[in-house]
Amino acid sequence: MKKNAALAVLATAAGLLFSQGGAAREASSSSTDCATHDGWDLACLRQIYVRPIAGWPRPHVPAGVTPQEMAPVSAIPVALVAPAVAALGQRLFNDPRLSRSNAVACISCHSPAHSFADSKRVSVGHAGRLGQRNTPGLLGVAQITPLFWDGRASTLEEQALGPLQHPDEMAMDAAALPAKLVALDDYPAQFDAAFGKKDGVTLARILTALADYQRTLLPPVTRFDTFLEGQRTALNDRELLGLHLFRTKARCMTCHSGALLTDQQFHNLGLSNYGSRKYEDLGRYLATGKNEDVGKFRTPGLRGVAASGPWMHNGAFAQMVGMLNMYNAGMSRPVPHNAQQAADPKFPVTSPLLQPLQLTSDEIIALKSFLEAL
Repeated sequence: MKKNAALAVLATAAGLLFSQGGAAREASSSSTDCATHDGWDLACLRQIYVRPIAGWPRPHVPAGVTPQEMAPVSAIPVALVAPAVAALGQRLFNDPRLSRSNAVACISCHSPAHSFADSKRVSVGHAGRLGQRNTPGLLGVAQITPLFWDGRASTLEEQALGPLQHPDEMAMDAAALPAKLVALDDYPAQFDAAFGKKDGVTLARILTALADYQRTLLPPVTRFDTFLEGQRTALNDRELLGLHLFRTKARCMTCHSGALLTDQQFHNLGLSNYGSRKYEDLGRYLATGKNEDVGKFRTPGLRGVAASGPWMHNGAFAQMVGMLNMYNAGMSRPVPHNAQQAADPKFPVTSPLLQPLQLTSDEIIALKSFLEAL
């Protein structure tokens, strides 16, 4: 009793406990050993997470799920692209003249300041038209396949073509784009320098340049990477608790694992608004035509997630705490309201991987702090 009481007093005096009172338990690798009646003993967690990653608490995930271990940005392969092609791609990415109106560029929706996403609920494109979905971020996109929220593109070249010619985005006649660029500035000379002089400006080269530039968009190194690489003081106490919750009680590594913190899979979170004339989005089904894919969307990577809000495929959550509260509740679980809906083979079923988490308000704030460090 004296030892435990002294440990609690010491931890409180150092600002290491979120809640007052409660005796700290002795540290071990178990995810619950550092819990107290009133909160968490952060000194205890520090003793656990100072160990090599292999000695950290194992991720809490459902049976059948095998997450990849967390890894720093340095573990992400660097794409081998020609610098001249990538530089041309960056210029094209930033040039609004690739659009029909000369007013919408790739960077209009994929802003570096927002982790190459944007700050709008849904994208705004040609003539102010609103898209149906939130702009996905591009950090680490070279490692993502297939692409888009519904996985309809298998390559970055194919992905680049989509926004160029979509009537609600850049609305460009893709076949006419090469001739347009030939007449602009020194584009012909830059294409020749990047690809050689044989074919000049072609749509295929435009798409290759855009794709290769995107392949260079690695996430920036953060304090989380420094922490993973051995500097265990790089995360503060609240962020450390958030990391622990991410791995354990919050079950985040069920879908968010590896260096980019994504399983690259598609899941139904109950947010398809099935049956709504205005907001319905069938998700992965639109790419596969399979009934079981209705309402499924790609698991986004979490690198730079704090800057990429609002979140979800439809930008439904403007505040991160609101999104985390929904996960805490087990997300939305639409149920059929009549016999017709019950017999509908397309009626979406929320993933059983999602379960109520029973996180406290302090734990949700800690989890938010960790996500902000990514």
